[in-house]
Amino acid sequence: MKVFLVRILLGGIAAMRIAAMRVKVAGIALSTAFVCLSLANLRADAAVITIPQSALTPSTQYYTDIIGGGIGSVVVMTGGGNAANVGLASGRNDDGFSGPIPLGFTLSFFGNSYTTFFANNNGNISFGAGLAQFTPSGPQGASQPVISPFFADVDTRGALSGVMHLRTDIPNEIIVTWDQVGYFGAHDDKLDSFQLVLRGPGFVVPPGEGAIGFFWKGMQWETGDASGGSGGFGGTPGAVGFGDGVSNGEVLQGSIQNGIAAVVQNHEIWFDPNLQPIPPICGVPGTPPCSTSIPEPSSMALLIIGIVGLAATLKWRTRQGAGLPSR
Repeated sequence: MKVFLVRILLGGIAAMRIAAMRVKVAGIALSTAFVCLSLANLRADAAVITIPQSALTPSTQYYTDIIGGGIGSVVVMTGGGNAANVGLASGRNDDGFSGPIPLGFTLSFFGNSYTTFFANNNGNISFGAGLAQFTPSGPQGASQPVISPFFADVDTRGALSGVMHLRTDIPNEIIVTWDQVGYFGAHDDKLDSFQLVLRGPGFVVPPGEGAIGFFWKGMQWETGDASGGSGGFGGTPGAVGFGDGVSNGEVLQGSIQNGIAAVVQNHEIWFDPNLQPIPPICGVPGTPPCSTSIPEPSSMALLIIGIVGLAATLKWRTRQGAGLPSR
């Protein structure tokens, strides 16, 4: 059906580019993309792909709040930029990391396969080596392949700060949580709470979810002092997204810009294995209500053009079949 509609529209207006439309049928969101560009083609044309803020879904929960079972064990650091904090059982540290940690599955990421990862205190996980870098130049600017729910200068040495946790009890899934963490240098007057969910190919993904999930609750700061910030703001703020370690990546719109913490606060987003955002389902218990808005005039006009084109095509075929001359 999707291919048939595309042919009709392109037959009527060959040079027109048509944006993706969302059509809702019987309370379920169905995404119909009239023009599709593959992720591989996009990467060939640009080093960095922007993830639109419109892909975020309002939420006030961690994934673990939904499924139960808690956020897992405290992560004890095995290396990092501040050796004095490595190995503390409390998990408190600045610029530390832990790893390599077994994934429990094989992850394909930017064309490479990984079976282990490093959990980094500064709001991300990496592959191949730990990452002590604290000022983001965007996830694509990290020196290792990286998945970043909020890459910023996390410092958990403050008395009121929480620490990083890791949960691995669910097969083919790891969950890393930075729960109520402070910022450099040892500040705990403002705290951030965010979570990463990463799934292997053997995980049966429920509708509306994906292979990678970012969840944010309260986000009260976005910059550490050493990144040019003051009071948790200014300077070089945090970044959200994915990087391959050699300057290519996908970054949430607004990353490394003032206000990014407010953008992600109380939101979530799921991605498929190709790092494409998953549109949320609607109209079933536990999901947002379906939109009842009227299509935009431009979308309605395109639909009318398509219907007219279909009618003309059917009329022409009928006349041809009957041996009548066309006019």
